[in-house]
Amino acid sequence: NSGVVCLLRPLLLDVVPSIRQTSALALGRLADYDVELAETIVKAGILPQLIRSLPEENRYYKKTATFVLRAIAKHSPQLAQAIVQCRALEMLVICLEDFDPGVREGASWAFGYIARHSPELSQAVVDAGAIPLLVLCIQEPEIALKRIAASTLSDISKHSPELAQTVVDAGAIAHLAQMIPNPDAKLKRQVLSALSQIAKHSVELAELVVEAEIFPVVLTCLKDSDEYVKKNGATLIREIAKHTPELSQFIVNSGGVAAVIDCIGSSRGTVRLPGIMTLGYVAAHSENLSMVVIVSKGIPALCACLIEEHEDHIKAAAAWALGQIGRHTTEHARHVAVANVLPTLLDIFVDTRSSEDLKTKATLKNILQKCTYLPALEPLLHEAPPSIMKHIIGQFSKVLPHDSKARRLFVTTGGLRKVQEIKAEPGSLLQEYINTINSCYPEEIVR
Repeated sequence: NSGVVCLLRPLLLDVVPSIRQTSALALGRLADYDVELAETIVKAGILPQLIRSLPEENRYYKKTATFVLRAIAKHSPQLAQAIVQCRALEMLVICLEDFDPGVREGASWAFGYIARHSPELSQAVVDAGAIPLLVLCIQEPEIALKRIAASTLSDISKHSPELAQTVVDAGAIAHLAQMIPNPDAKLKRQVLSALSQIAKHSVELAELVVEAEIFPVVLTCLKDSDEYVKKNGATLIREIAKHTPELSQFIVNSGGVAAVIDCIGSSRGTVRLPGIMTLGYVAAHSENLSMVVIVSKGIPALCACLIEEHEDHIKAAAAWALGQIGRHTTEHARHVAVANVLPTLLDIFVDTRSSEDLKTKATLKNILQKCTYLPALEPLLHEAPPSIMKHIIGQFSKVLPHDSKARRLFVTTGGLRKVQEIKAEPGSLLQEYINTINSCYPEEIVR
């Protein structure tokens, strides 16, 4: 408000280096504070002045200048675009080649803040020639520089398969994979994130990540004391598992399913989410892979998530994963039903506080269409809403005509009586199911 920005501007051209550097630092801190101040600095035409003499400046000024660019770029795509338009990327590339690791770190950071906003801005970073230099940065001995460069490669790769491919073509995967066992937790987080962002786009990219021999070493990350390392490790496994049965089978062969289940059991909150999704993706691919999840005791772990977690999106993921396990055959559905998960899913479905997404995932439909294990279905008869009742009655109409013991139990537990109370539309599918059940019994018992 006092017009300080305009007073600082001429000081960027002062003959005394320490004055140039200190005024740049002041501008950086102002820009870092909030978006309006960053916009004021851009409108004041300071960016061209800031970068005009960058190649000749000392390392302290370069570090400060990269801080200013990063502080402006972080706020919005529009501000990041303003940096691109004043040709700052060329100057940042020069900083990436600097002898001083702190200058390279500052430039990597600025590129990351620009690239994270959009595919177009990421492409501008690629076109400036930053990627080969960032790949060199992750090979440097300085941990801080490795972290920031890996983070920036992650920000570039996340937008599209084409951008991820440019990172791969620069040879990044092999160097990232070698750093997974590094003891530095913050570096591991960024490395795992970058590999996830590459693997998520396509089967081909996921296969390239797997070929870099990340298994079984990535499974040790699931036991890490750092929650973000755990989460990012599980996310990487999820992004590989989702693509094909073959990639899921590779994870299974590496002991990945058991490791993911352990990780879910030892975590709470959003750290569980990628592990839950991984089990769902693995189980969805085939009957055999679904059975691996069952045998590895995946169902109790997912049930625990349904009961223990309060966030709807985590419960929804667990409900979805259970549906993927139970949808293949009657045997798969029976395993889910025996774990007594159906009443929990039903409670979630009828709870008015559940989000629409959660209700969609907890419909039980996938499991009910295959479930012929009547002892688990019978309690649901007494509380299920009409939309679910149709599927439950449908399963009884399939089993009862062929199973005399089940028919007897159905009467003594009050199931048949409950069926008589259901009001179905004449000629509807539900009415057909009820007629089928009633025809299994003498008329006086039905009455």
